[in-house]
Amino acid sequence: MRTRREFLIDSMKGACASCIASGLFLAGSCSVLMAREKDEKKYTKEAMYYEKKEEMKILCKLCPRECSVADLERGYCGVRENRGGIYYTLVHSRPCTYHVDPIEKKPFFHFLPGSTAFSIATAGCNVECRFCQNWDISQFRPEQLESIYMPPETVHAMAKKSGARSIAYTYSEPVVFYEYVLDTARLGPETGIRSVVVSNGYIQEKAIIELCQHLGAIKIDLKAFTEKFYREVCNGKLEPVLKTLLAIKKTGIWFEIVVLIIPTLNDSEIELRKMSRWIRENLGPDVPVHFTRFHPTYKIKNLPRTPLPVLERARDTARSEGLNFVYMGNVPGHESENTICPSCKNTIIKRYGYLIMNMDIANGKCGKCARTIPGVWS
Repeated sequence: MRTRREFLIDSMKGACASCIASGLFLAGSCSVLMAREKDEKKYTKEAMYYEKKEEMKILCKLCPRECSVADLERGYCGVRENRGGIYYTLVHSRPCTYHVDPIEKKPFFHFLPGSTAFSIATAGCNVECRFCQNWDISQFRPEQLESIYMPPETVHAMAKKSGARSIAYTYSEPVVFYEYVLDTARLGPETGIRSVVVSNGYIQEKAIIELCQHLGAIKIDLKAFTEKFYREVCNGKLEPVLKTLLAIKKTGIWFEIVVLIIPTLNDSEIELRKMSRWIRENLGPDVPVHFTRFHPTYKIKNLPRTPLPVLERARDTARSEGLNFVYMGNVPGHESENTICPSCKNTIIKRYGYLIMNMDIANGKCGKCARTIPGVWS
């Protein structure tokens, strides 16, 4: 059976032949289409985590959405396509953006502080957050964006040239370009450059456990602590994200949590107290939690920036529930950006925004009282 693209190309070839015969000339359009077809093939690879079903349907088992996809159709993410009963990713080696960022921007505060991360993203996402800061890539299909060909070996070469100590899969949702992340991360032991993932955690357990074997760290966006928020604001579910956090904890990989505090939607003290208590009881008191400031964007432009007192209340609530490392984000210069030793209250790392102003830590221990500070420091 011919694919949809093969059908279009054959149709265009026929149209070109007819036009040339009749004195018209569309060969340029035909060559452009054929060039695009050639480009598409190098971005295409059979997907992982799916089951074949009757009548050439497939069942995607990568994320909790479990899309049932008919032949020549795509899953919710828009970057995985069923072609004749075989499921393919269309974004392998196909980043639509790349930058070199401070690791603190992700944010990771306990992972190689002061280093940089070579950061990449492809099109697509498996949820739709109405406050998404990168909606202009996460909510688009790959054909709608300008992309470049960057296979895993090239990613490592560019990261090394930039001086980055890690590669970050970020901006959109790395779960939807899972195979690209995995193939790139697997090269880490050869190049000495570790991989970190910035994710919404909307992924099935087997997939996240396999991925964690090849990562240096992972950051999970915990959007809120109610199913109502996930359903109405993100078109997702909370429970699978909590399961992902539990699975990550079992792997032993370093991880941090970010919560974007949106006024009136997820900022109640009751909700934040429940969230903090769940984190302490299930993940431990030493998991860094970042409460970050919301800015109006995408589909939520009717709410103001998060007031500073609301962020401070969130931080105080988490601390009162026993969390040791609670930070505030998008408030440069605030003292809550600093890492404080839970035992002697020494300022271990002093920050201003993404800048490291001073560090008082040696071999993973507080420079004053020698308490072990959890994280990846070298």
